[in-house]
Amino acid sequence: MATVAKARTGGGSGQTAIALRVLAIFVGVFFLAMAFNKIEWVTNSNLLLERFQRWAPTARPWVRWYLETLAIPGAPIFARVVPIAEFAAGISLIIGFWPRLVAALALVMVLNFHFATASFWSWEFLRDGTGPPIIGALLALSIGGARLPWTVRS
Repeated sequence: MATVAKARTGGGSGQTAIALRVLAIFVGVFFLAMAFNKIEWVTNSNLLLERFQRWAPTARPWVRWYLETLAIPGAPIFARVVPIAEFAAGISLIIGFWPRLVAALALVMVLNFHFATASFWSWEFLRDGTGPPIIGALLALSIGGARLPWTVRS
């Protein structure tokens, strides 16, 4: 019975754990790069505000409501929180500090971004490297990221 279960998993849980750990490291590097790309937001929240204002006029009604009600008024806060959260998520995933929790929180952040840009409803979303691949990776880490090898704490 154990042999059948091992065959189905493709080599056992050790290889799966190593694969998830490698995935966490690369997703962490992605978040670090995204954070460094937004470092200017920390000192100039208008950069994010201008994006929100640019997206709002052509957004779907529920996305426009979100942008006008939450995102635009909160831009000064989000402009500082987002790069810091992406940096923290990146470091946490790289060193393996609470990877399941960090992946779940990062997933919420990524979904929020895609909702605000209304990208879920476009064909381009399916080809966007920050879309399905990152969402899938974060889901996998949220589900199976406990007790991975080479982590600080899981």
